[in-house]
Amino acid sequence: MNLQTNPNKGAPSGAAVAKADVDSIVVRFAGDSGDGVQLLGHQFSQETALAGNSLATFPDFPAEIRAPTGTTYGVSAFQINFGSRVVKTAGDQPDVLVALNPAALAVNHKGLRKGGLVILDSGAFKERDIKRAGFDVDPRTDGTLKDFRVMEIDISKMALEVAKPFGLSQKEALRAKNLWVLGLVSWMYDRETNSTLDYIARKFGVDDPIAKANVAALKAGHAYGETHELAGDVAPVQMPSVKFEPGTYRLVSGADALAWGLVAGAQLAGLEAVLASYPITPSSPVLHILAKLKQFGITTFQAEDEIAACCAAIGASYAGKLGITASSGPGIALKTEAIGLAIGTELPLVVVNTQRAGPSTGLPTKTEQSDLFLAVWGRNADAPIPVIAACSPGDCFNVAIEAVRLATKYMTPVMILSDGYIANAAEPWRIPSMADYAPFKVEFRTDPEGFHPFLRDPKTLARVWAKPGTPGLMHRIGGIEKDYNSGNISYDASNHQKMTDTRAAKINNIANDIPEQGVEVGETKGKVAVVGWGSTFGPINRAVTNARAQGLDVSHIHIRHIWPLPRNLGQLLKNYEKVLVAEMNNGQMLTLLKSQYLLDAKALLKVSGQPLKISEVESAIRSVLAS
Repeated sequence: MNLQTNPNKGAPSGAAVAKADVDSIVVRFAGDSGDGVQLLGHQFSQETALAGNSLATFPDFPAEIRAPTGTTYGVSAFQINFGSRVVKTAGDQPDVLVALNPAALAVNHKGLRKGGLVILDSGAFKERDIKRAGFDVDPRTDGTLKDFRVMEIDISKMALEVAKPFGLSQKEALRAKNLWVLGLVSWMYDRETNSTLDYIARKFGVDDPIAKANVAALKAGHAYGETHELAGDVAPVQMPSVKFEPGTYRLVSGADALAWGLVAGAQLAGLEAVLASYPITPSSPVLHILAKLKQFGITTFQAEDEIAACCAAIGASYAGKLGITASSGPGIALKTEAIGLAIGTELPLVVVNTQRAGPSTGLPTKTEQSDLFLAVWGRNADAPIPVIAACSPGDCFNVAIEAVRLATKYMTPVMILSDGYIANAAEPWRIPSMADYAPFKVEFRTDPEGFHPFLRDPKTLARVWAKPGTPGLMHRIGGIEKDYNSGNISYDASNHQKMTDTRAAKINNIANDIPEQGVEVGETKGKVAVVGWGSTFGPINRAVTNARAQGLDVSHIHIRHIWPLPRNLGQLLKNYEKVLVAEMNNGQMLTLLKSQYLLDAKALLKVSGQPLKISEVESAIRSVLAS
């Protein structure tokens, strides 16, 4: 082991962080796509959750199926922020960077906090690998790392040696280095490794040579920390647990919570559900998860293309099921015509949009919030639908239930906006009791007296829902305009005006069926309101909290119901001298709010494929206050 410390920084000793009295630590693991970085991060997250710490994660991986080994294109990373306080983001800057090859170092070292710790696999720093990563000279010797503490360990050699007794090939043995790193980092933060040992046993079986090598690597990494005490400069850190609200918790990703929320919503509506989908990053996990939940009345169908998937879901709704379809931005664009069919036929449909960076294929594995216009206005003709946005992985559960409620109550498609960050990130989530949720059972039309398919509820303006095959209720629906009074096809000009107005009024009236807009942090009036939506919740919330602790008059407003907007939102925003809209696009919520309220707002806009940072919001707040 070679430990290098920059003497000019005066960094105190500590397991992985050169700052005293910390209540949270950010660790970033990075390596080649074949190094098992995501598994390493996931298992460390499980250990951290079991230790009682609050945490938030950020898996950051490439879109390429298998980029050339050792190139920057193939770098996979996993960041975790954990601590003894409630953690709301994956952290702005890592305190620790574990780089398993030169490319991982090249991509990630500039984001590391000055004085932070870099753990390098020195066995991967061969001349050809250094050149392949884009370095002209060895970054360990040219001053690239002068602002950091550097710990060099030949992790590759350690993994090969520990796997040797189990008869694995060199390629198989090297795959155990992620478990070696996990053992070391688990020691550094006083983590129990039993959950990882159980995982290995379940995955491979206790007698499998690969399982034995992985267990040996995990234990060897842990023992390395214990035995060497890391030259006495780095000692284990104990992070006190967080006092969570009593209950049963589990680590949950946004995709998990969203899928489970759709199941729960269908149960509350008293319906079986059909998810018809087409694989696309980062939406596919919803299909994968629901495919395993058939015991809850869920049918999944992988269609040949996006519009076929959406039409199949519409067919399920016509048959009396809850139709669901899921995709990401490019796929939602392809579904648009079919979503218009659901609007015209006035059938319930839940559309899940897990946003990613675009346009077109864009950055498939990177996050963005640039589908707001597509969700609110992105269809031919006047075709409004409700749009709801989740703000965190756990929040996806309640958002999915709300989407099912609105879709079935108002007989309309509803779009859920998640994004790649929310879908892949994880946080501790208190498993709710379904007894706390009020059922909203669907009532199908069964009385043939005076029936036609576009009879409406006078309050909600929702049309009746009649299952095909119900005696006396034979009917047809389709995409051509219908007569308001009979449901028959109509080309009458005044009737089209009335039907268009009715469909719009039905959606607008939903504003009276959703909560009024509240304030997350701060007062209901003041100098500055920072407005966000979706996954910007964590950084905005923490930044506003920090700013208020410094005596700044600033509040946080976060919008869940994107369309229709909450009925009191316009008046609430007028209570502030200045409004700052923070979002990961080029100003779509900003434009929406300006169009509805003639609002003179400022903006913090970021379109980089990376989540918003706390420091970026703090800087924007100071700038707005000073202007």
